[in-house]
Amino acid sequence: MSIARCAYTLLSYLLLPYALLHLVLRGRKQPAYLENIGERFGFYTLTPDKPVIWLHAVSVGETRAAQPLVRALRKAHPQHQILLTHMTPTGRETSERLFGDGVLRCYLPYDFPQAVKRFLRHFKPAAGVLLETEIWFNLIHFCKRANIPLYLVNARLSEKSAAGYSRFKNLVGAGLKELTAVSAQTESDAERLSALGAPAVQVTGNLKFDIRPPFFALELGREMRSSFGARPVFLAASTRAGEEELVLQAVSSANIPDLLSVIVPRHPQRFDEVAALLQRRGIRFQRRSEEAPAAKDTQVVLGDSMGEMFAYFAACDVAFVGGSLLPLGGQNLLEACAMGKPVLIGPHTFNFADASDLAVQAGAAQRVRDAAELGLALKTLFADEQKRKTMGEAGRDFCAAHQGATQKILSLIRF
Repeated sequence: MSIARCAYTLLSYLLLPYALLHLVLRGRKQPAYLENIGERFGFYTLTPDKPVIWLHAVSVGETRAAQPLVRALRKAHPQHQILLTHMTPTGRETSERLFGDGVLRCYLPYDFPQAVKRFLRHFKPAAGVLLETEIWFNLIHFCKRANIPLYLVNARLSEKSAAGYSRFKNLVGAGLKELTAVSAQTESDAERLSALGAPAVQVTGNLKFDIRPPFFALELGREMRSSFGARPVFLAASTRAGEEELVLQAVSSANIPDLLSVIVPRHPQRFDEVAALLQRRGIRFQRRSEEAPAAKDTQVVLGDSMGEMFAYFAACDVAFVGGSLLPLGGQNLLEACAMGKPVLIGPHTFNFADASDLAVQAGAAQRVRDAAELGLALKTLFADEQKRKTMGEAGRDFCAAHQGATQKILSLIRF
């Protein structure tokens, strides 16, 4: 074992008590964190009955992004089973909703040598695929030793993350060199990965452009819109801590008659927190989980459901994509664009920098600096139906123009 990886492994063991404490604390709000704990240490009861192709999708966003690749791999390799691994219960639940019994799923173990070895011995994957920025150095090393092809695909690396990794360049570079191949979303991502030591990075585009809204989501969106009634609908999607207050300020300043706002927090453990905020402000709201039509005097529907984001986009007139009003890096705006909705984003989109900039350039999205500008943009868009239509059509065209990552990635995966 190299000195760098030895130090990394030792640090991982030292942090184990904190990892367990994290599970316990998260488990108070999400009991699912306390389930299947053995899997996090490489102990599994699930047994495949076919050769396995393994994809790691850490949480919700990566699991959604995996959809077109899962479909393509199942079609190209019908004699294999797809195994999806996750690190969060919400990622696992998203996998269940998207793929049902069509794939196997479990947690990826913590990156301890023995846990990783148990995982690889149990599932014996024919090939492994890590989505986005999942770089686990013991996992990579033991796949290499076991002659299991391992690919990092749809990779993205912000300047901030690249600067952090560069502090451990020997460890990171050695890990990246042991991967079978690396594909990046953009030229900028490829340049940063290459600077860290990844050899021959290919630019294949973003899998999220290839995602197709499932039929059930479109039907659910129509039902949802019907339950909202004949009112203008504004969606604040994937909001993060502190943003709901800003969104409410923007809605108040816009003063749009009969407007129904739908707020969908990014993390389910915050649903009650946002409900408490609405109560403190005296805002009349309903929970989506109540599955009741919106009352005439309801001002906000709290989207406390999982796996319905496409439906929320289908049901709205204008969408704001969260994580971007505060310096949190932004969330994925491509689903809203694909649904043909005018999109508003804040100034902080470094997690989706290229996609956000291209969407703005294409006329599919509009960037606002703060809550005041968000309110002004809402007032303008809800007063101009043609502008909403033009932005929505630009969003669909923008997504269609950037499709094709799935087939490029599929051509890389060899075993």
